[in-house]
Amino acid sequence: MCALTQHPEHKKFVPTPLHPLSPVPADIDIAQDATLKPIRQVAEELGLEESELELYGDYKAKIKLEVLDRLADAPDGKYIDVTAITPTPLGEGKTTTTVGLSQALGAHLGKRVITCIRQPSQGPTFGIKGGAAGGGYSQVIPMEDFNLHLTGDIHAITAANNLLAAAIDTRMFHESSQTDLGLFNRLCPKDKKGKRHFSVSMKGRLQKLGITETDPDLLTDEQKARFARLDIDPDTVTWRRAVDVNDRMLRGITVGQGEAENGFELKTNYYISVASELMAILALATSLKDMRERIANMVIGQSRKGEPVTADDLGVAGALTVLMKDTIKPNLMQTLEGTPVLVHAGPFANIAHGNSSIMADKIALKLADYVITESGFGADMGMEKFFDIKCRYSGNIPSVVVLVATVRALKMHGGGPKVTAGAPLAAEYIDENLELVEKGAANLLAHASIAQKFGVPVVVAVNRFPTDTDAELELVRKIALEHPGVADAVVADHFSQGGAGAVALAEAVVRASEKPADFKFLYPLDVPIKQKIETIAREVYGADGVDYSQLAEERIAEYTRMGYDKLPICMAKTHLSLSHDPELKGVPKGFRIPIRDVSASVGAGFVYPLLGTMSTMPGLPTRPAYYDIDIDFETGKILGLS
Repeated sequence: MCALTQHPEHKKFVPTPLHPLSPVPADIDIAQDATLKPIRQVAEELGLEESELELYGDYKAKIKLEVLDRLADAPDGKYIDVTAITPTPLGEGKTTTTVGLSQALGAHLGKRVITCIRQPSQGPTFGIKGGAAGGGYSQVIPMEDFNLHLTGDIHAITAANNLLAAAIDTRMFHESSQTDLGLFNRLCPKDKKGKRHFSVSMKGRLQKLGITETDPDLLTDEQKARFARLDIDPDTVTWRRAVDVNDRMLRGITVGQGEAENGFELKTNYYISVASELMAILALATSLKDMRERIANMVIGQSRKGEPVTADDLGVAGALTVLMKDTIKPNLMQTLEGTPVLVHAGPFANIAHGNSSIMADKIALKLADYVITESGFGADMGMEKFFDIKCRYSGNIPSVVVLVATVRALKMHGGGPKVTAGAPLAAEYIDENLELVEKGAANLLAHASIAQKFGVPVVVAVNRFPTDTDAELELVRKIALEHPGVADAVVADHFSQGGAGAVALAEAVVRASEKPADFKFLYPLDVPIKQKIETIAREVYGADGVDYSQLAEERIAEYTRMGYDKLPICMAKTHLSLSHDPELKGVPKGFRIPIRDVSASVGAGFVYPLLGTMSTMPGLPTRPAYYDIDIDFETGKILGLS
């Protein structure tokens, strides 16, 4: 373990005391009654200097990246990833466990710890989820700030995303009605002295074209035409507009119906903002310069000659970076027990790579002895992408995987009755049923096997619910401990007790982190795209094979021709099953994975297959979470965000 004396000098950490009530109140009531440390104090206890903070009120701040220069020689702490079994409507409490584990390490075991988690999208917040800051006595606070806007990062991503969409359509519109020379003259207009100039982004395009002349007036007519005309093929454009709301009606739209557009209509659709490539870039960038380069390299489509067209070709990469320049700084918050939290980036794990930012983790690893991060959904989703995508680009090697499971969720995987929102739970989920637990445990073991393939020790966290019996909990522990990849299995009660309920889990994680790890990636990058896809399908999902649509075949061939075949794979798949079919619970067998489309997120740095009917724009249920969310005008408190 890293000695505390090796890290920069810290102010003594002072835990915030908890006084748990029984029964456990609503999440938002706990959060609103909590005692908050001033964020300056949280920063001081971490060893941050005031000049390294940008304050957003009294209880949250951004951390400047310059802190990494000061701490360049500090050792990295232990790197812990929290994942889970296949989610069910009954919930597994992954974020709650992440926070509870951190509270146990910091407030009860005296370890220097930082939690790194994603910023939630307002789509699920108002759609199906409500609050997403943990739960019970293991939460990030202020809870309302966490769930609503925070420091505006997702808004900045949305604005940048849509500026690029506007740039694409505008460029195609103007090219359709102008000569090469007319287009060039408008792109490089004369200044007041009659002189033309290339902008910084234009110089990047010139370099790409192999044009060494930097004086616009000295280009040949042929060079001017090559420079000015992108000749984008509308059928190849993969960039979409985005909004951070679940809005199913935006899955298919037509733009350009205004009278001034002269019939320049295009069929398109919207992504939810957290599926934007810009969100993935924020999560994977290692510096502001790296973010600018990644944005410049984003491929939005092809020319009619089959050449890739980038954001830099459109001249918009610099502006996108300006819109996002503050987003790259992680957001500092705290847990209910006063341990520090970095909230940064929020890509979904079913339609993106599902992990918080490399920048947040890198800063945390220099400041703490233990860094607890979280991967979205199950080990087949966010964890696989954490290892195969995030760890490739960060160079950070994980020490332990914490695999979260609940008795109730295992019962559903074991064949328990369907759960309907708003309806009382069936008796099988309330009363002891060892048979269902044992059958459902196969899903837990499957996820442990996935983690084992990467050579990292696994600690199973059994998240206790009030209806769980001792016999059921012990059965889960017994089954988990029989798996060769599981270092320990511990029952935790952090929801009702906070960090005190996760001390045994924290001790197990500390022990496991001292074990030697033999970390390895699932696949090498230099094999064909199909081979990487099929490796994931077979080794992670347990599929018998993969079937490709004609469109997917064409896209794979195109991306291979363009040299994108050396990128890792980010599978877009349902999180509700190990397979592509959300109805198949437990450990499905005898299925094949259908790939309907493939995109290349070149700036982010991965190839992006779409499996089955997976959508990049979620819809709202009949009764969205927004029904319960309101405001108390007398107190100013937000209601129902739980």
